[in-house]
Amino acid sequence: MTRVAAIQMISCADVQRNLEDAGRLLTGAAGRGARVAVLPENFAFMGREERDKLTLAENEGDGPIQSFLADTARSTGLWIVAGTVPLRCDESSRVASACLVFDDRGCLAARYDKIHLFDVTLPGGQEQYEESATVRPGDTPVCVDTPAGRLGLSVCYDLRFPELYRQLTDRGAEWFCVPSAFTAATGEAHWEVLLRARAIENLCYVVAPAQSGIHENGRETYGDSMIVGPWGRILDRLSRGSGTVISDLDLVAQRKLRQNFPILDHRRLSN
Repeated sequence: MTRVAAIQMISCADVQRNLEDAGRLLTGAAGRGARVAVLPENFAFMGREERDKLTLAENEGDGPIQSFLADTARSTGLWIVAGTVPLRCDESSRVASACLVFDDRGCLAARYDKIHLFDVTLPGGQEQYEESATVRPGDTPVCVDTPAGRLGLSVCYDLRFPELYRQLTDRGAEWFCVPSAFTAATGEAHWEVLLRARAIENLCYVVAPAQSGIHENGRETYGDSMIVGPWGRILDRLSRGSGTVISDLDLVAQRKLRQNFPILDHRRLSN
């Protein structure tokens, strides 16, 4: 079994403050025996305006956010799944929302660019979002081997698209991460049920760290970070505030479950 942590944060517009908070929580997770820790979406920056992220965007492999992640991975001995980091792309008006994975030597092991972007008007019309105005979508599912097993990467709004998780499972995923900043309204309605559904239908662990609270731009995020087992049972959760959710991932038991309950082998339709 390997211990994994999900980090819940209330990120603000001050990058240095966010990195200090993340560093404290990551160090605490390592002290509790975690080998892998997953940060939430936008862990390093929740700006007052959506376009603020453009000024902070880094080139892959260079910049203070990525240096912090590499240094912290080395100093703590953790593999760090860095929620999302704004990385420059070939469009000056948009960035990639990149989920970066650093190994315990501080080396970049994987990068996943968020595929599904949150362009919605919530019921009632009080909240509108157009993530695609400042973020360029990715187009490639990504898995990476970690000390806790083969990880399928996803981010926030991806959670609503089960075909992505089927592709990740076909690529050998044994657990998924879902770093998120769900709105309060959508989180209350759908967060838990979607996480448990993705776990159950793929017989996978799901590790879902989230933003939680009211941010400087007035937006309220839902929180309720959790780790879900492959049978859909919630193994640990944190409803509100900053903190750490931890659980052991038992891949031997998961493989036995998949053998005894072979729903993945019974599929009749392609993705």
